[in-house]
Amino acid sequence: MRVYVVTGNVHKVAELSLALKPFGVELEPLRAEKLEVQSESLEKIALVAAEHLPPLDKPAIVEDAGLFVKALNGFPGPYSSYAYKTIGCRGLLKLMEGVSDREAVFRSVIALRMPDGSIHLFKGEAAGVITEEERGTGGFGFDPVFRPRGSEKTFAEMTTEEKNLYSHRAKAARNLAEWLVRRAKGI
Repeated sequence: MRVYVVTGNVHKVAELSLALKPFGVELEPLRAEKLEVQSESLEKIALVAAEHLPPLDKPAIVEDAGLFVKALNGFPGPYSSYAYKTIGCRGLLKLMEGVSDREAVFRSVIALRMPDGSIHLFKGEAAGVITEEERGTGGFGFDPVFRPRGSEKTFAEMTTEEKNLYSHRAKAARNLAEWLVRRAKGI
């Protein structure tokens, strides 16, 4: 099954494609204007973006994600992309100086818009900690400062395959793929 993906982020496409491939779901990048609303809710951001896609002949997905740091009251949360562009990993580490509670969670929400206009949401989370320093060169965004629970590596120290064992985005993608498979089987 082919599904459109609406994003300009090649890293997201690579992670999603790898997670969906075992389910027989292939992504086709779609150049469409993605409406990006400001909200405290990842669900609302993804839902509004999906609602504003043009009519399409295939299912389409939009994904939004954020890093929620407990000691920072959930910052940067849905503003992660902006925070990364403005303060980056170094700025986040500066905010965390002297903070012992380093718990954080990456969250992802995928909105699937079907050709009939119906929209379905799929979520994934990866709990972990903010490291004391940047580690690794892979991935993107805050990956060098996030170590998922159960691993000694940051996301940036992992291959995409390793990252997808823990990743919030991969978990949401698997939930999406399982739903598509059940739907195709009429379950």
